[in-house]
Amino acid sequence: MNYCSHCGSGDIRLEVPEGDNRLRYCCPVCSTIHYQNPNVVVGCLPVFEGKILLCRRAIEPRLGFWNLPAGYLENGETVEEGALRETREEAGIEVSIVRLHALYNLPRVNQVYLFYLAEMPHDQFHGGVESLEVKLFSPADIPYHDMAFASSTFAIRQYLDHLHSDFHGVHVGKWE
Repeated sequence: MNYCSHCGSGDIRLEVPEGDNRLRYCCPVCSTIHYQNPNVVVGCLPVFEGKILLCRRAIEPRLGFWNLPAGYLENGETVEEGALRETREEAGIEVSIVRLHALYNLPRVNQVYLFYLAEMPHDQFHGGVESLEVKLFSPADIPYHDMAFASSTFAIRQYLDHLHSDFHGVHVGKWE
């Protein structure tokens, strides 16, 4: 950070503010502390007749790899609204959220993923500008070797591993 977004000063310092325990960017001119917090990524695990909907990414990072429809939560959205929006934008379908399915922590890159289990009302969908292709996969055909991110793989594996169990809680994972 080179300039204070509050007052425009170029005298930004990395220091531990009084009463805090972490290094923060601080402006000595206006006393603004610039907190940098993790990004929240939201998405859905859409299911239709036992098949899982995946999108092939049309953007970097991981262009050409498969992923669950997901993206950054926008200001002013609930996590559910963001997950539904991302699914609509990337897969061209309106889904119904069943429940929160997985929470995946990525502390190295300052991200937290929330995936909702979602029901698809039909098998009519289309890719948006961020998707090269959208496709339903049977569990045996999930392209694990071509998945874009470990967060999607985690959510899918947890879904399939617990498909016939009584567990309906949230699966929590972490990228090491």
